[in-house]
Amino acid sequence: MPLVALTGGIASGKSTIAGRLAERGAVVIDADALVRELQQPGEPVLREIAEAFGEHLLLPDGSLDRPALGAIVFADETARRRLNGIVHPAVGRESARRFRAALDADPDAVVVYDVPLLVEARPDDPWDLVVVAHAPADVRVRRLVALRGMDEADARARVASQASDEQRLAIADVVIDTAGDLERTLAQSDALWDRLRGEAGEGLHSDGVGGRS
Repeated sequence: MPLVALTGGIASGKSTIAGRLAERGAVVIDADALVRELQQPGEPVLREIAEAFGEHLLLPDGSLDRPALGAIVFADETARRRLNGIVHPAVGRESARRFRAALDADPDAVVVYDVPLLVEARPDDPWDLVVVAHAPADVRVRRLVALRGMDEADARARVASQASDEQRLAIADVVIDTAGDLERTLAQSDALWDRLRGEAGEGLHSDGVGGRS
């Protein structure tokens, strides 16, 4: 079972790649979805967040006011580290459980962990391959403004709150250039899938598959 980490900065096109790989047959586990599940009412993670950042972050129905929390942590690196210290260990445990479940269900499955904060949280986990969706920071800022309606200052703050392009590229085994059009991104995703399926049995780091591309 190849275990592939797919990462990329905000508005990098990572979700497009993950969706394409899922269409081709990969088991995609979404770290952001795990975070949302672990922050549901009744979950220990939500209680820890409320204790750390204040009960005012809980809405009347007991759910997390995610935009309010985001406004706190994107503006304050100390607060962001504190939040990550609560969330990352819980996500790590749950993702590991789901990796095992995928392997038990199909030993030949290709499992893709869609994880935006790989550099920040899990760069040294035993991934068979690290794939980086890459578009330069300025391109991603423009996308956030045009497609998500952010003002430029907010968009730049979001991008700056994550690992740099250089940090992500430094851990990449495969780079998918997402700065071009959709068709080009999908073509690169299809090529990655063919490599994953064709070389899973031989080891992903043989014959140059693990090299930067």
